[in-house]
Amino acid sequence: MIDALDNQRRVWETWAVRHGLDPEEVYRVALRTRPTETFAAVAPDRDPHTCLTVLHELEDEDVRSGVYAAFDGASELLYGLPPGSWALVTSNYAHRVRGRFLRTRLPMPEVIVDAAAVEQGKPSPAPYLLAAGRFGVTPEHCLVVEDAPSGVQAGLRAGMTVWNVNTPVAADGAHRHFESLRDAVGDILAFVSGG
Repeated sequence: MIDALDNQRRVWETWAVRHGLDPEEVYRVALRTRPTETFAAVAPDRDPHTCLTVLHELEDEDVRSGVYAAFDGASELLYGLPPGSWALVTSNYAHRVRGRFLRTRLPMPEVIVDAAAVEQGKPSPAPYLLAAGRFGVTPEHCLVVEDAPSGVQAGLRAGMTVWNVNTPVAADGAHRHFESLRDAVGDILAFVSGG
């Protein structure tokens, strides 16, 4: 819902420079793994807790001072969804999600499944299954709207309908693909309303 790619890139590049690592390589790995997995891959000789502390400090500062924008269509979509019908599943942390949603003036998710809520993140189905469980619905009644290939795989493994958005090419296995969130808004609202 929020375009934070430039922010994520800056945070990871700053982290990499502070640790004497190649920023491009670190970011490439970070795009597809959770932070602890990134540290293990790019800095196996470093203390992961120290690495995570530095990363969290950089991310928290970015939430306070970074520039964020909602994807085109995000506001219309979120205000159009019935209350209690949607969750945000993220590999980030809830306090950062809330900070970004406040900064973009998007409606706050009632349910946030974050990195602290599950032992295994995407592409594990665990985060999406937890979100469904919090709503008391079965996976086959859920729609996952994802931009990341790992999120698409997580939704598929959870047995949910998965639509891939904000990518020029569809991720493997996605049931539908939309190049932008804007293109998907009407279809998402129709799906949720049973249309």
